[in-house]
Amino acid sequence: MKKIAVFASGSGSDFQSVIDANGKEPFCEIALLVASKEGIGAIERAKKHGIEYIVRSKKDYPSVDAMFADIVEELNKRGVDYVVLAGYLSMLSANFVRAFADRIINIHPSLIPSFCGKGNYGLNVHRAAIEYGVKISGLTVHFVDEQYDTGAIILQRAVEVKDGDTPESLQARILEEEHKALPEAVRLLATGKLKKEGRKVTIIE
Repeated sequence: MKKIAVFASGSGSDFQSVIDANGKEPFCEIALLVASKEGIGAIERAKKHGIEYIVRSKKDYPSVDAMFADIVEELNKRGVDYVVLAGYLSMLSANFVRAFADRIINIHPSLIPSFCGKGNYGLNVHRAAIEYGVKISGLTVHFVDEQYDTGAIILQRAVEVKDGDTPESLQARILEEEHKALPEAVRLLATGKLKKEGRKVTIIE
């Protein structure tokens, strides 16, 4: 069974969705949580489920490259096959992306290429969607490359933007779909069901 490491910066609800789905019908081993700071909800979830975790914060290193070089060592020590970004707000170093090329996935709360890129995270994304007046938003699970939100798309789910929506209400509905889509994408990745050719990703069930 393939080993994954989950990276998180917040409450860890997407992380929890992977834990829950994997608990019902195992498709991977969750070997490690990499948290960007102490005191976040994701760490409490890891503790509750007996998942090892480490905290790696940019403030503790002379450079971002140094931090991610350390993280690569930690992942390699544990034989991690894939990396899942689940609400992780730090830009990965280019060397880290190369070390795990085509083995890192991220979930983003919009239909890429809309409302993505640097600065588009959390409520900022949903606020931008509402202000632009789109009728449909959603989420994207994609492979990670060296830029923000530009990797090949694995899965997308559409969510209607309703009249009177606030960033918070839209976020809540999209989050519900995230909790279905991310575990599905991790399952496909960990069981070898994804075929990537350039920007095109095919699901081979």
